[in-house]
Amino acid sequence: MVLVYQISGQGMAVAALVAAEVVPVLLLGPVAGVVIDRFSRKSVLIGADLLRAALVASLMWPQGLWHIYLVAAGLVVGSTFFAPTVQAVIPSLRSDDERLAANSVNWSTGRLVQIVGAAVAGGLVGVIGTAPAFAVNAATFLASAALLARLRIPPHAGQLARDATRGLAGYLGDARAGLAYALSDRFVSRLLTVQALASLAVGATSAMLVVLAEVHLRLPPAGFAWLIGAIGVGALIGPLIPNLLARNYRDARWLFVPYIVRGVGDVALATFTPLPVALAIMCVYGLSASAGIVVFNSAIQDAVPEHVRGRVYTLLDVTWNAMRLLSLLVGGLLIDRLGVQSLYWVGGVLLASADVLGLVVVSVADDAEQINRRL
Repeated sequence: MVLVYQISGQGMAVAALVAAEVVPVLLLGPVAGVVIDRFSRKSVLIGADLLRAALVASLMWPQGLWHIYLVAAGLVVGSTFFAPTVQAVIPSLRSDDERLAANSVNWSTGRLVQIVGAAVAGGLVGVIGTAPAFAVNAATFLASAALLARLRIPPHAGQLARDATRGLAGYLGDARAGLAYALSDRFVSRLLTVQALASLAVGATSAMLVVLAEVHLRLPPAGFAWLIGAIGVGALIGPLIPNLLARNYRDARWLFVPYIVRGVGDVALATFTPLPVALAIMCVYGLSASAGIVVFNSAIQDAVPEHVRGRVYTLLDVTWNAMRLLSLLVGGLLIDRLGVQSLYWVGGVLLASADVLGLVVVSVADDAEQINRRL
């Protein structure tokens, strides 16, 4: 994002970058879900890491905005296969009682690296430039692939099935079966609706944080890294909340509390300019979001059968990114006409509305009973 904004100086250019990261998810999500459920998940993880290592390394010699957009799209192709596979694999490595803790460790480890990475990247970009940051990033993908090669991941039911229909018809049939399951399941179908509204609220505000940092908060490029680092600090602590206070995380209402926290934070971020206030808000962002994501992943892993888990996770990703793309289009136009602050005010109110919708869904007596029994 910093590289694009340095080259173009336009909010719409940043929005276009994030759009390039969204489109592959929409196109490949259904295919990725079938691949994850059909084939060796270990091979999928390693292949995604190797692809991303090569793409990131190419940004050491950026050829222009088109190159950055192309690489961003390619990186998301890798992530479209990698992230849902990780979530599908965790239940096979840990028992049901260990699931919440396993998801917490997985999330906190990533956020710890985010803190270190933000500090390192901010220093490298500020002192030397973006190329060394991309070189380090490429090396981390190679290290991840090497570690995964040594990890034993048990075969799953879909991989072991011998009667799966081959060819395009088989893939389309598997994709339709996954969609039919998600739409018929009370919990997953309702969660899709709330997630869509939440994505419409946060898609643009997340992408335009670099613009807010430079225009509203008046920070140097390295200041964007400080904000990302503050999110990482909060996200590192966040998983402690459900582990200490929400052992009954199967209460679905835990999924929606973070929405209103971030909604209020977006409005506050657009109102105040002191850096300490912004850093505190970013830290609370990370705190609430990470607690919600840990509960979300644990709930989905509990609720969804193993043989369709990859397709359900990719469907959630597709839904989130489809609304994120719409949010980017509206948000990019909004900030170029009315300013970046207006985007955060609108986004905050909309996100709070997603929270209310989610809480209303689970507060209806019969629906709450069905969802909690399902979880």
